[in-house]
Amino acid sequence: MIRIVIAEDQRLLRGAMSSLLSLEDDIEVAGEAGDGEEALERIETLKPDVCLMDIEMPKLSGLDVAERLRAEGAACKVVILTTFARPGYFERGVEAGIRGYLLKDEPVEKLAESIRRVMQGHREVSPELVFGSLREENPLTQRERDILRLAAEGSSAGEIAAALHLSYGTVRNYISETLSKLQVKSRIEAVRLAEEKGWI
Repeated sequence: MIRIVIAEDQRLLRGAMSSLLSLEDDIEVAGEAGDGEEALERIETLKPDVCLMDIEMPKLSGLDVAERLRAEGAACKVVILTTFARPGYFERGVEAGIRGYLLKDEPVEKLAESIRRVMQGHREVSPELVFGSLREENPLTQRERDILRLAAEGSSAGEIAAALHLSYGTVRNYISETLSKLQVKSRIEAVRLAEEKGWI
């Protein structure tokens, strides 16, 4: 039996997915979550084989959760469900070790089959999402992304420097380089643009 957790902030969609997947003989819906923090809690307590996760949820996104699970070495396989083919999302998902990247409107039979294939060690990706992701390459380095993520949380340059063990001047240089790459005038614009494109 494949035990899954469904993390999706739209209650109606979550309920429908749960009901339909529960009809499969070899799949058990062990739990549900309405936001990213709840998803992490469910995964830690229920230890499912697979988590179906919406990419855009309150508190933590599906990609944030996937990154945390990877950092913790969790055994749960993450399958991201999305309606977005935003550049950067797929790349970030692969870096976070996701096993699937699928459209939300896939038929439930296809979703169930994808869960089985993920359990067999395969990666499952909707072609439309990959091609949508290839439009624009992420110009930011990992360090620049880390700094922008902290900036997005409201951290000052000094706080970012302390968090990443860098000098204040180095952080200012990274921010300046990031603004130049993204052709924007402020950190707020840089964060907005990078989030829109799924780069952070």
